[in-house]
Amino acid sequence: MPDLATPLAAWYAIHARDLPWRRPGFGAWGTLVSEFMLQQTPVARVIPHLEAWLERWHTPAALAAEAPAEAVRQWANLGYPRRALWLHRAAVEIRDRHGGEVPRDVDALLALTGIGDYTARAVAVFAYGDTHPVVDTNTRRVLARALDGAAQPGAPSRRDLERMAAILPADRDTAAVVNAAAMELGALVCTARAPRCEACPLSVACAWRAAGYPDTPDGRRRQARYEGSDRQARGAALKQLRDAAPDPVALGDVLAAWPDAAQRDRAIDSLIADGLAEASDGALHLPR
Repeated sequence: MPDLATPLAAWYAIHARDLPWRRPGFGAWGTLVSEFMLQQTPVARVIPHLEAWLERWHTPAALAAEAPAEAVRQWANLGYPRRALWLHRAAVEIRDRHGGEVPRDVDALLALTGIGDYTARAVAVFAYGDTHPVVDTNTRRVLARALDGAAQPGAPSRRDLERMAAILPADRDTAAVVNAAAMELGALVCTARAPRCEACPLSVACAWRAAGYPDTPDGRRRQARYEGSDRQARGAALKQLRDAAPDPVALGDVLAAWPDAAQRDRAIDSLIADGLAEASDGALHLPR
């Protein structure tokens, strides 16, 4: 396997963005919150929400002391609002199981609500300095191109972690840098649609470049259009509840003017099913 760690670390030292979660002393709680928010959400949208969240709830215990509705309200229009509920539940678990301190152990992190393999490893590596492979979508694309000669990665698999682990150097600090560098390279240079191969530190070793940039099939599942979708109706209903909180909204008034009544009903039902809304006495409100 070619040495990818050395050029990645050297490139990152020059080109890494100044992001809040990369600054000294940011802390494990801030790292955990940032990872929740960054899932499928651009960095530019996350930063103001993250800063507001941590200003309001600077510890897991502070969030755990609030009602789940407050987490949903604070999440605002960040998208995928179940993450707000999961983060609230994780804060309660951290308070009750770990004395209010975000755990360091990957298995303990995985046992928290809403935390998957990527987030658990990211917290252990970026907050605590432990050595684990951290693989997100950007990293997977870098690995697919540099090692497999493929334009896009296939479905996520355990192999991604194994290959990233094989790249990491023994030194803990450098290993953390290489993890971050692979993600940063995928976000800034080795992008999905318009890669800037002339600026890539891995161009000499890149199997995709050596093969002539073949347009290999993209097997990733594409998200349905948002406009006119159930997701749009659901988001509109949740915004109405957030704006009205702490007061409830009469069921008949929730999306009263929505053009598709069946879609409106599906949106309300899905919010209730996901725990983002509760119905009582003919009204709908955020979870209490």
